[in-house]
Order: sequence, then structure tokens, then C-alpha cells
Amino acid sequence: MQKTCKRKQLQLDGRSQKTPKSTTEEPYPCHHRPTAEECRAVRDKLLALHGFPPEFLKYRRHRLMKMEPFSNEAQSESLINSDDGDHKEESVLDGLIKIVLSQNTTELNSQKAFASLKSVFPTWEDVYAAETKSLENAIRCGGLAPRKASCIKNVLSSLHERKGKLCLEYLRDLSVDEIKSELSNFKGVGPKTVACVLMFNLQQDDFPVDTHVFEIARAIGWVPAVADRNKTYLHLNRRIPNELKFDLNCLLYTHGKLCRKCTMKGSSQKKLTSKDCSCPLSVNVVEG
Repeated sequence: MQKTCKRKQLQLDGRSQKTPKSTTEEPYPCHHRPTAEECRAVRDKLLALHGFPPEFLKYRRHRLMKMEPFSNEAQSESLINSDDGDHKEESVLDGLIKIVLSQNTTELNSQKAFASLKSVFPTWEDVYAAETKSLENAIRCGGLAPRKASCIKNVLSSLHERKGKLCLEYLRDLSVDEIKSELSNFKGVGPKTVACVLMFNLQQDDFPVDTHVFEIARAIGWVPAVADRNKTYLHLNRRIPNELKFDLNCLLYTHGKLCRKCTMKGSSQKKLTSKDCSCPLSVNVVEG
């Protein structure tokens, strides 16, 4: 049985093997980590270490308010009642553009770029009518302005052509597969962006895999060392319980930013040990 699993694994990791497109497919069927217990343990340890990241509180509140009944998690009530000063739910289109602007830059710069964009162009109709160069200038502080401006223009033009208005609220009534199909039609909108919109703006149980999550997942053995980001996304979405996905994703992202020992850039195949790193994600702590 073990040899069969290894043969399947080698076939899946071969260059001729295409990455599965459906989230129902399992790229690493013989890799049985993470377990639900591991996910919960890591979530609890990172929550104790960092607290819940304040920048994600408003999204968590919207998720919890839509749950029927509310979760029995110990943190739920305090997070619902906490005040981050922003109770208004952002539109799906706002969320998508924010995520596009966050690509390959710091959180601070992406926030500045979005604020500048809304200051220069108060409505999406204004952005749609604007010259591309003007849009580039408005978001230049976020980096990669030409590429991001092109993506934004494409999204708005495609929406206007297909729907007659600049709005993505119709996605709230679609299934996850339908949402992925719709968003993937926009040039420049990739799988990670789609997953972020699903999780943050549409309150779906999805688990985006950014650089931080990817590096930590490989470092602590949640995916094989040869895994790529697409297969890591598919594997973790299968293995991580839905009720833990949002909190765990936000906490892993935050931990990846703050604990450079855990990301270990350039040493992706090395596993964490208590000797290498005193953080809660040491292998013997996670597996213990």
C-alpha cells in the first residue's frame, strides 16, 4: 500500500501531470497532514502568540454575523463585540480591486494605492471612463502600476460589457464553482485572488495560499517538499476543516510576516525544529 502511494505521488509530481483544476481533486492523496487536530492546535498557538490580526477583524465579524447559529468557538463573542471602527461591509468589487492592488507589495503601500485611487476616482464609473495613464498615476505608490491598472481596466470593461453595470454583488448568489468561473474570466485575476475574494468578501470556506502560507505549510510538513502553490491550495482546502480555514489562514499569513525563521526563504525543503526556531510552529510542538 505504501509503495502504491509513493508511485501515485511520483506520478502526481511529474512534469507531465497537469495541476488539477477542480477543488474536489486531491493532488497528494497519501499525504495525510494536516489533521484537524493539528490545524486546531496551530490556530490556538498562533492566536495566543499574536492575537487575532486587527486588519481582518471586520471580515471575521461579517462571517460570524452570517452564521446560523453562531459558532461555539470561545473567541466568537469577543470578536463580534470588538470594535475595529469599521462595521460597513465593503462591496465585492472593492474587495477584488483591493486584492489586485495588494499583489507584490506591502500592506501599507496597497492601502495607500487604494486610498489614492478612491480619492482621484470616487466611483468605479469614474475609473472606467478614465485614461489608463491617469489610473496608473493614481495607484503608482502601490508598485507595478501599469500591470495593475491594466487588470482593473479589464475587469471594469468586461463587467460593463457583460452585465451593463460595474457591480459584482451578483456573485453572492452563485455557488463556489460558479464564482471561480466568473472571476477567472477576468484577465489578470488568478487563483489566489479568486480565493481571497471567496474568503474575505463572499464569506465562503476557502483557503488562499500566498507566499507566507505556502512556505510555512512546506516547512512544517503539511504538504510534500516538492509541492507547488497550486497543489498546496488544493491539498490544504481538502485537509483543513471549513470552520478553521478563515482564522488559520489569517494567522498563518500574519505569522509568516512576523517570523522570518518560519518562512526560511531559500530553504523550503528544510523542516522546522525546536533547535532552529523557538516559535510555536516547531515540528516537535506541532506533531507532539
